[in-house]
Amino acid sequence: MEKKNTDIIAKKDENLTGLDFIREIIRNDLKQNKNNGQVITRFPPEPNGYLHIGHAKAIVLNFSVAEEFKGRCHLRFDDTNPTKEEMEYIDAIKKDIRWLGYDWDDHEYYASDYFEKIYDYAVQLVKKGKAYVDTLTSDEIREYRGTLTQAGKDSPYRNRSVEENLSLLEKMRNGEMEEGACVLRARIDMASGNINMRDPSMYRILKASHPKTGDKWCIYPMYDFAHPLSDAIESITHSLCTLEFEDHRPLYDWFLDQLSTPAHPRQIEFARLNITYTVLSKRKLLHLVSEGHVKGWDDPRMPTLSGLRRRGYTPESIKVFCNRIGVAKSNSVVDIALLEHCLREDLNKTANRVMVVLRPLKVIIDNYPDEKVEELDAINNPEDESMGKRTIPFSKVIYIEREDFKEDPPKKFFRLAIGREVRLKHAYYIRCESIVKDEKTGDIIELHCTYDPRSKGGWTEDGRKVMGTLHWVSTAHAIKVQVNLYDHLFLKEDPENLPEGSDFTSNLNPRSMEIIKDCFAEPSLKNAQVGDRFQFLRQGYFCLDPDTSSGRMIFNRIVNLRDSWAKIEKSILS
Repeated sequence: MEKKNTDIIAKKDENLTGLDFIREIIRNDLKQNKNNGQVITRFPPEPNGYLHIGHAKAIVLNFSVAEEFKGRCHLRFDDTNPTKEEMEYIDAIKKDIRWLGYDWDDHEYYASDYFEKIYDYAVQLVKKGKAYVDTLTSDEIREYRGTLTQAGKDSPYRNRSVEENLSLLEKMRNGEMEEGACVLRARIDMASGNINMRDPSMYRILKASHPKTGDKWCIYPMYDFAHPLSDAIESITHSLCTLEFEDHRPLYDWFLDQLSTPAHPRQIEFARLNITYTVLSKRKLLHLVSEGHVKGWDDPRMPTLSGLRRRGYTPESIKVFCNRIGVAKSNSVVDIALLEHCLREDLNKTANRVMVVLRPLKVIIDNYPDEKVEELDAINNPEDESMGKRTIPFSKVIYIEREDFKEDPPKKFFRLAIGREVRLKHAYYIRCESIVKDEKTGDIIELHCTYDPRSKGGWTEDGRKVMGTLHWVSTAHAIKVQVNLYDHLFLKEDPENLPEGSDFTSNLNPRSMEIIKDCFAEPSLKNAQVGDRFQFLRQGYFCLDPDTSSGRMIFNRIVNLRDSWAKIEKSILS
C-alpha cells in the first residue's frame, strides 16, 4: 500500500478547488482557445457494481471542473461487457450521483449507443492495415506478448490480407465464430517498451445478451478501444482518468491519431483515492457481498456510496473531503480519520441533540413526587439557535447508562457512585444513596437517589461544583429502539497487507457491528423519519435506518464523537 498521507491539514471552511494541476491545464487550454473555449468532461462508470468513495472523488472532480469552467459533464456507462453488467447497477449509479448533488441533464450516454460507429472505426483500421484478426489462443497471445523486460513477437496471423481480415471480422460479427476462436487486434509494435502497445485486442467474441442491445451483438469492443472513441464521439475535451491509465494514454492517442473522429480529447491522469481500513476494489467488494461477509452493497460498513448513505453520511461531508484531499499526480493513502472529521464538522452543525440510553440502569429518585412529570426545555443544537428547542419529560424513575455508575469508582471517575453527586443534563443534580443487587447474580439492577429541587437546569445558587453530567430518559415516557454500532470493517490500516497465501478477508473485523436491541430514547424521536440524523449525547452521531418499522426503530451509528483527526492535525501543527 502507498505511503499514508499526513500532509493534509483539515482547514475549516477552506475551499481547496482551483489549486490543482488539472485546473491549471484547463485554464491554459482556455487561454489558447483550444476546443473553441469549451470544457466537456465525463464520468464513465462500468455498470458492474456499486459506486464507492473512490468513485466519489472522480465524480466530484469531473462535475465540479465542468461547473467551474461553465462547461458540462456527461454520464456515460461503459457497458462493453454484458457478462457482468446489470440494470440494477445502472439505476444505483444514477441514484448515487444525484445524491451527491450532481446532474447530467440530458447528457446520459452508453458506450453501447456507439457500437455501430465503433465497429465502423474497426473496419477502417482493418482497411488501413492497422488491425487484424488473430486466431491464436488466449494463452498463445499472452505468450507472444512478451514481458516487461522481453519484447514480444509477431503473431503468425499478423500479416493476413485486408480482404481476409475483413471477411473474418464479418464472420465474428455474424456469430459464425465461437467464443475464444479469435480476436481483432490493433497492429502497432510488438517490440514496444509499453506492453499496452503490443498489438492490443480491440474486439472479442461474447455470445451474451446485453442489457440494452439484447442479442444484436455477439462481439464487443475492449475498453481501451471503446473508451477513446466514445470520448471522441461525444466531443469530450478533457478525459480525466486515474493513474492506472497513464500507461494506456499512448494507446488512447494512437487510436484517435489513426482515425478521423469528431474530436481528439486530452487524457489527463490523477491519483486514485486510497483510504485506511478500506478496500476499494470492485472485485473485492463483490466478494464481500457474494460470500456473505456483509449484508449487501448498502451494508453500512461498506465504502460504497449506498452504504455510506445508509450509515448516515452526508453528501456535503463527502464533497468537502474530496476537495480537501485535492488532486495529486502520485498515489498515497488518506487516513480515514480525515473523512470522519469532515463528517463530524457537517453533522455538528446540522444534527439535533437527543438523549438515548444504550445499556440502561434504573434510577429511582426517592424524594421526587410519585406522580409528578415535568416538561424540561432542551436546546436542539447549540451550534444553531434557529433549530429551536424541545421539551423532555422528567419523572421519578429514569434510566441512565450502566457504565455511568461504579460501586467502587477508580480515580478520575467523575460519574455516579454511592454518596456522589452528578448533574442530569437539562434537569437536576442527583446523589446516589443506595443500590439494589440481583440476589442470584450480584449484578446491580437499581439505584436509589435523591435530587436537589433547587438545581433545576443543572446549576445551583451556592455554586457548588459537580464534575459529571449524565444523559438520561424517563422510563415512563421513553421509547424502545434498536441501535447498531458500526466500526471499521477491517482490523488493519492496510487490509491487503497479508502473509503469503492469506486472503484479505482474514483481516475482517469480527466486531465491526454490534446490535443492541433494548435501548431507550427520549420520546421526541418517535417522529423521526428514515435518514434523519441526530447526535445522541455522549454517544455519537446516529441515523434512522430504512429497515425501521412501526414496531421497531433502528438507528445506525454514523461516527463516534471522538475526533482522532483533530489530534493528528494538532500534532502536525504543533
